[in-house]
Amino acid sequence: MKFPAIILISVMLLPAMFLGAQNHLPVIIAKSETVDIRDGNEMKKKSWTITPKLRPDVYTTQNKDKKVTFYTDCDSITFRVKAGHSYDFIILMNGKDSAWTRIVYQPSYLNILKHAAKYNTNEQTDIPKFTYQSPDTPDLKTLRTGFKLDSIAGTGNEVSKIINLLHWIHYLIPHDGNHGNPPVNNAMSMIRVCKTDHRGLNCRGLATVLNECYLSLGFKSRFVTCMPKDSVFNDCHVINMVYSKDLGKWIWIDPTNDAYVMNEKGELLSIAEVRERIISGKTLILNPDANWNHQTSTTKEDYLYNYMAKNLYRIECLVSSEYDSETPATGKKLSYIELLPLDAYNQTPRRSVNKSTKSGVTFINYKTNNPDVFWAMPE
Repeated sequence: MKFPAIILISVMLLPAMFLGAQNHLPVIIAKSETVDIRDGNEMKKKSWTITPKLRPDVYTTQNKDKKVTFYTDCDSITFRVKAGHSYDFIILMNGKDSAWTRIVYQPSYLNILKHAAKYNTNEQTDIPKFTYQSPDTPDLKTLRTGFKLDSIAGTGNEVSKIINLLHWIHYLIPHDGNHGNPPVNNAMSMIRVCKTDHRGLNCRGLATVLNECYLSLGFKSRFVTCMPKDSVFNDCHVINMVYSKDLGKWIWIDPTNDAYVMNEKGELLSIAEVRERIISGKTLILNPDANWNHQTSTTKEDYLYNYMAKNLYRIECLVSSEYDSETPATGKKLSYIELLPLDAYNQTPRRSVNKSTKSGVTFINYKTNNPDVFWAMPE
């Protein structure tokens, strides 16, 4: 009778032997799979689920030099988290399942953007000037008359026309960020395909269509690729900048979220102004009807201080804003200018040329640290 008992004790000790062999990590025990976390001064109730199959299961905190405590239903563990370090431990579930858990510090997108405030306005860069296609171009005239854009823009002042066109595109074409755009990237073709196939466009497609509508009515505009710090990334965002002669400035316009941004006086802001105000903590007001696909409201906190804080690190535009600019064609040349903060990676080469073997398109990319060149007023 004693022999089976010894076997039973040995089996019960196996999890502990395993844990001891795993780099002698500290161990806490749990019976419930949900965990409370105190992150700095914030208590997050039932915010973590123990997942043994993830090895390690990583919790990131944006609080540097602060304590992070994991509370199971039976135990707890605390670390003071510092940048550049990771903190590993084991959560032992019901005496048998071990969950290797790691805590690391990761700065918020807002903190990353705050370190990217500095540019160099004295930089002398040999880059081309931005150009804007004339509304008298046949394709733009066809777009203007074909969709009766004068009627859609209305008879109000210049700003009301800009915003009316924004609303129209937002309501006409849903946003679909999970699929690519049609192969022909111009407004006439993409609107037709979306109607026929009952589909939407990603943010780049929406901004392209709206940009060509603005150009067709004589507005100087660009679609703007807003990117994070990382040179390799899975997500960015594309919006529009439209020049208002009445205001004497560029305006932030986002067809994906039907959004524009104002200061505390209700004055419309440019992309450069929004970026500076996010960094400096100045007041920003998002239009109250901003939304995603008429399903969810777009909130200022998530949209500006999280999503766009991530994506306003690096900014890129085509040199020539024109109809059908990005439809691939053999022999086509496309030039882009990227605005980089001084602490960005990959500052060089300042000019690069690459030809796609698949499409036959030649891409010329320029880099600058001078915001005055990038945000230059149209001539």
